Amino acid sequence: MSWALPADRRFAITKYRNWLIAIRAPRLGGSHFVSLLEHFGSAEALVSASRAQLSKAGLEEDTIRALQKPDEARLASDLEWLSHAAHHLVTWDDERFPPLLRDIPSPPAALFVDGDPDILWQPQLAVIGSRNPTAGGRDNARDFAAELSKHGMTITSGLAAGIDSVAHEAALDEGRQTVAVMGTGLDRIYPASSKPLALRIRENGTLVSELPLGVGAKRSHFPSRNRIISGLSLGVLVVEAGLRSGTLITARLAGNQGRDVFALPGSIHNPMAKGCHRLIRDGAKLVETVEEILQELAPMAGQLAGELKGEIGIKPPGKGVSSLDSEEHDPQLDGDPDYRVLWGCLGYDPKPIDTIIEQSGLTARAVSAMLLMLELRGKVEAHTGSAYSRIKQ
Repeated sequence: MSWALPADRRFAITKYRNWLIAIRAPRLGGSHFVSLLEHFGSAEALVSASRAQLSKAGLEEDTIRALQKPDEARLASDLEWLSHAAHHLVTWDDERFPPLLRDIPSPPAALFVDGDPDILWQPQLAVIGSRNPTAGGRDNARDFAAELSKHGMTITSGLAAGIDSVAHEAALDEGRQTVAVMGTGLDRIYPASSKPLALRIRENGTLVSELPLGVGAKRSHFPSRNRIISGLSLGVLVVEAGLRSGTLITARLAGNQGRDVFALPGSIHNPMAKGCHRLIRDGAKLVETVEEILQELAPMAGQLAGELKGEIGIKPPGKGVSSLDSEEHDPQLDGDPDYRVLWGCLGYDPKPIDTIIEQSGLTARAVSAMLLMLELRGKVEAHTGSAYSRIKQ
């Protein structure tokens, strides 16, 4: 195994050994894993526990055997994968774990990530629908995903054929990032026809899975995958869905997670609109414009901004009169040096977020948090290509 990496990076990778052992143990996923972490205190304590302790915690024999005698060849392969700079394992005890996902009824204990984990902290909207949409459904998915991307929303979906793929592609075509949550290990692309799209997302977004490497597609994986799609997102937009579509499962999960569910209406003669009509009858919000979605998402986006602020230790702009309400070119933003630095990097012409991060010297998550809060206050505007500018007051 080659470890051509700095010492701190090597340490960060090898500490995941215990997590990887537990992740690969049978019947030890999701909320069960999380409850065991709370019981034992850490993944290391779980893996090093005695057989008697594990049995007392309710674990079955094959689970105990996998914890105590792990497959070393698989572990070596997993650690080799993690040695790549773009590959990450975001665990329950990691500060990068997405806050909205942490609060769902059955959260994953860890996420394999191919790409930038900080993208998972961006305000996301899930765009989902039929694998066999009509031409009109494709057009609607493309138009809504593109426009939502322009307004700073990261489009999240499941890499499936049909509406999922159209939504991902629309975001990428706008120069925006997108998140694909997979029902396989990240080294297995399903369906195979989505491989070119997955390669694009690897370059300009993030691939995510709770499943370890080498795990292929199974029918049972996808409902579980869907709870992560909705759990990462502020809300879910259903573009087209038949009455027996798996999309309706995702919408139901989203509702159980407290997420807003939006549905586009369609012709009464279109079988792919019947699922949306049922959702609307059951309480989903009928939407016809992007503006209607953004207005409904504002409260949840504010919650995410608060989570970001608390996680990174950033103070929000004060509620009183401040230079944010003025047109000065070098404002003193409530005495907060980070906001002063960020505001100084922004002009009235769009500037890519990568340039803002580089010029400000702030972390990507810090910049994302402050831009989100300023955007909610109507002080900055998101543009295509992940760019931002001040809004002239």
